[in-house]
Amino acid sequence: MPQRIKKDRKVAKKEYFITMERLISTYSKFLIVNADNITSQQMQKLRFALRGEGVVLMGKNTMMRKIISDYLQIHHGHPIAQVLPFIRGNIGFVFLSETASFDHVRTLINENSVPTAARLGQISPIDVYVEPGVTGCDPGQTSWFQALSIATKINKGQIEIVNRVHLIPAGSKVTESQAALLKKLNLNPFQYVLKIEHVYDNGSVFSPAVLDYTNEKIAADFQETLAKVAAASLELGYPTQASVPHSIKNALAKMIAVCLEVDYSFPKAEGYKNFDPSSVVAAAPAASAEAAAPVVEEKVEEPVDMGTGGMFGDDW
Repeated sequence: MPQRIKKDRKVAKKEYFITMERLISTYSKFLIVNADNITSQQMQKLRFALRGEGVVLMGKNTMMRKIISDYLQIHHGHPIAQVLPFIRGNIGFVFLSETASFDHVRTLINENSVPTAARLGQISPIDVYVEPGVTGCDPGQTSWFQALSIATKINKGQIEIVNRVHLIPAGSKVTESQAALLKKLNLNPFQYVLKIEHVYDNGSVFSPAVLDYTNEKIAADFQETLAKVAAASLELGYPTQASVPHSIKNALAKMIAVCLEVDYSFPKAEGYKNFDPSSVVAAAPAASAEAAAPVVEEKVEEPVDMGTGGMFGDDW
């Protein structure tokens, strides 16, 4: 029996080597993900959701590094070498098909989250609060709540938490009492998903933050930067491609201003020289002007009786 198990492990290991090497050769883009606290049920659901768009591959770090190193001995200079420093911890790969987009696959990954119970020794990723209300516990467990410094009262034969309790601070380890309380209250405070660590796309490795940049955001950031470059160029008097249109516009405005003061004109200035401000005022209906004008109520101040014998006497 032990020989049979050893043989099966060798076969599985060989098949894993073949599978990963095939995926590296076939797919030109993938995500490097962290699978801490991810359940097997979540992985199964994610694999199902990614059918036709991606393939999830997990494994031991030593095996992954070995496969990539062997692959590089055959394919010298392959950009997959950039991935080697990131193979540490509980990581895996999500290989994407050519038609799949990173943003869509990331959405599928983030949607694959399920509430998870707090376990002893686990690092809390968030602040966990217990809201006030009836717990469903009998009065005999009051001392247990008191040990956790939770104020309670008895309501209709059940323990009721009086105030909101900050049970577990973010970044701290879950204690046995905290885990037991959350279990008693049937609370699953944590939600875990595969965390995208790095993105590999046709030989380039970059941060997942790049996926947040949409075409609209890129265009907005470009316009903002272009405006800053133009402003700096105008202030320094150094012409650049960004500032030249503004310089021409400013020069035209100054030329028109000069034409308005002297007996000289050019085609662009004719419209300004012939402009009659009174025509704009006459075109506005009188009724509209009255409707737009705010109604101001005059306040009549009552005379204040200062009494006789004022500061300067009655004759002042």
